[in-house]
Amino acid sequence: MKTLSLGYSPCPNDTFIFYALVHGKIDADDLKFKEILLDVEALNKKALKGELDITKVSYSAFGNLREEYCLLRSGGALGKGCGPLVVSKTNYRMKDLKGKRIAIPGELTTAYLLLQLYDPNLKKNIKVMPFNMIMDAVKKGEVDAGLIIHESRFTYPSYGLKRVIDLGEWWEKETGLQIPLGCIIAKRSMGKDLIHKIDGLIKKSILYAMNNKGEPKKYIKEHSQELEDSVIEQHINLYVNDYSIDIGEEGINAVKKLFDMAGEKGIIKKSVVSLFV
Repeated sequence: MKTLSLGYSPCPNDTFIFYALVHGKIDADDLKFKEILLDVEALNKKALKGELDITKVSYSAFGNLREEYCLLRSGGALGKGCGPLVVSKTNYRMKDLKGKRIAIPGELTTAYLLLQLYDPNLKKNIKVMPFNMIMDAVKKGEVDAGLIIHESRFTYPSYGLKRVIDLGEWWEKETGLQIPLGCIIAKRSMGKDLIHKIDGLIKKSILYAMNNKGEPKKYIKEHSQELEDSVIEQHINLYVNDYSIDIGEEGINAVKKLFDMAGEKGIIKKSVVSLFV
């Protein structure tokens, strides 16, 4: 029996995706997975140190990890209408935020990458904090605006906050492509056969959850920041889609465009290494 470390976030889309795999609901043959549930920015940092065999990361982080890790076709978060938002208590426009304090969920997140692509000057006065603390910090006036991700896009009005911009919407208008948010990557050193096997198991895990939607609910609620069924359902429906089952050619083109734009601006390092193993 071979045990592999598997990192993913406690967010509903990830616990939904990996439920069947880590609970023995699908046949993994001679493989066993040791799950490590952490905020995506913590996973980004672990991957940069090479500490995990397979892990969820932000696409922004993967941009600097392509030499040691490869992209898996299944398990990622990519699509339209699912990008990060900038929110505030005030009716700001983006140009009003220059010089203002902006909370971000991590310097390695795709959300922060998009903010920099939109306007590099906005990175001058950022404050990094866990994603689930950002809305409260904006509400209390500790920061002027917040860059929010995950289920926060469904709950920010309850904090009395207003949307300044939807950066995913901006990306879609700029490129006509889906927004690549997070992906599953695996160490290239594991070899092509094992990586392809793992990729297939993750796909099976997603399909199991989709065909047995009520079954993972208890596991999802154990880890979710939001406990309302409606919010959890919205979250899963938005972030788990056809691109999660297989990234497809459209998804691959979106990732390449993101890396090209970020590479031109020096936000991530350029690389000629293939995305896949």
